[in-house]
Amino acid sequence: MPGENEVKAMEQLQAQLLDWYDTYGRDLPWRTDTDPYKIWVSEIMLQQTRVETVIPYYLRFLRELPSVDHLARVSDEVLLKLWEGLGYYQRAANMKRAAGQIVAQHAGRLPGEVSELLRLPGIGTYTAGAIASIAFGQPVPAADGNVFRILARLTGRRDSIDDAAVRKELTATLSLWIPSDRPGDFNQALMDLGATVCLPNGTPLCDRCPLQGFCRAHTEDLTEDIPQRSRKKPRKIQKKTVFVITWKGKVALQKRQKRGLLQSLWEFPGVEGWLSERECRNTLDSWGIQAGPIDAMGHTKHLFTHIEWHMEGFRTEVVCVAEPDRWTWVTAEELSSVYPMPAAFRFYSAQV
Repeated sequence: MPGENEVKAMEQLQAQLLDWYDTYGRDLPWRTDTDPYKIWVSEIMLQQTRVETVIPYYLRFLRELPSVDHLARVSDEVLLKLWEGLGYYQRAANMKRAAGQIVAQHAGRLPGEVSELLRLPGIGTYTAGAIASIAFGQPVPAADGNVFRILARLTGRRDSIDDAAVRKELTATLSLWIPSDRPGDFNQALMDLGATVCLPNGTPLCDRCPLQGFCRAHTEDLTEDIPQRSRKKPRKIQKKTVFVITWKGKVALQKRQKRGLLQSLWEFPGVEGWLSERECRNTLDSWGIQAGPIDAMGHTKHLFTHIEWHMEGFRTEVVCVAEPDRWTWVTAEELSSVYPMPAAFRFYSAQV
C-alpha cells in the first residue's frame, strides 16, 4: 500500500492533470457525449492515424452507420468505401465482426467490462481501457504509445517502452493513479498531454506541462534520452508497375484477395517490378489487350508498416480486349463513389 506522502502526491498529480485538461483539453467530436459506440469507432480509427485525419472520416462514418446494428448489417463494399484512405483496413473488418457479436450476445450494446470488451475482435487492452473508462466510468488505464512515453519520463525508466514487460509494469503504475471519480477524463488528459506537450523525439514542451514537478526525466535532464525505443527493422521495398487501362470510357479494376495486405479492396491491374514501355506492351499483349499509345503517369510510393511500394504508372486506351470479363470495368464516377481503393493508388486514380 502506498504511504501517506505517496497518496498526497498522487492526488496532487491527478488534480493538476485534470485542471490542465479542463482548460487545455482538445475539442474533439467524439467527446461531445459518452456514447460507447461513438467512443469505440473513434478509438479504432485513431489507431496509428492522426486526429486531424480521423475527424472527417469519423463524422461521415457515423452519418452512414449511426449504431452497432447499422454496422453489423452494412455490406463489406460500403464499409470499405467509408474507410477508404484511412489504411489498416483490417480494423474495419474487425469492427463489423465485433458488431455482429455485440448484436448477437449483448443486445446491440457494447459491454462495459474490460474482460467482455477484450473478447470482441479488434479490441485490445488499450481500446478496452479507453471504452471502459470514458464510456462507462470504470477506473482502468488506457495506455498507448503516447501514454507510455509520458509514464517513462515521469518515472525515469531508461529501458525500452516497446518491451512487453516494461509496458506491463508502467500500466500497473498507471492503474494506481487512475481517479475513481473521473477515470475517462484522466485517461484522455494523458492522451492530450502526449499529443500536445510531452512530445516525442526529445522535444517535449516542459514549460507547458502540468506534471513538470513530478517528472524525473525533466528533473534529471533526461528528456532527450527517455523514452528508449527498440530499433525498427528497415521497410522492405517492393517495386510495382501499375496499369490504368481504359476501354469504351471505362477503366479496368481487379479485386484483391480476401486475405493479406489490403484484402478485398480494388486496385488497378499491375505486376511486380518496374517495366519499360516495351515490357508494358508485352505484358498487355499477354493479357489479350491490344493497346494504343502507352503514356507514363509518373512515379509514386506508399508506406506501410513493414514495406514500401515504389510504383510506376502507365495509362493506355485499348483498342480490343480478348477477355473483358477478366476485369471489372467502371466509370470514373463509380471509381470515386462505389469501389473502395487503397490510398496507395490515389496518385493514379486522381488522373482518371
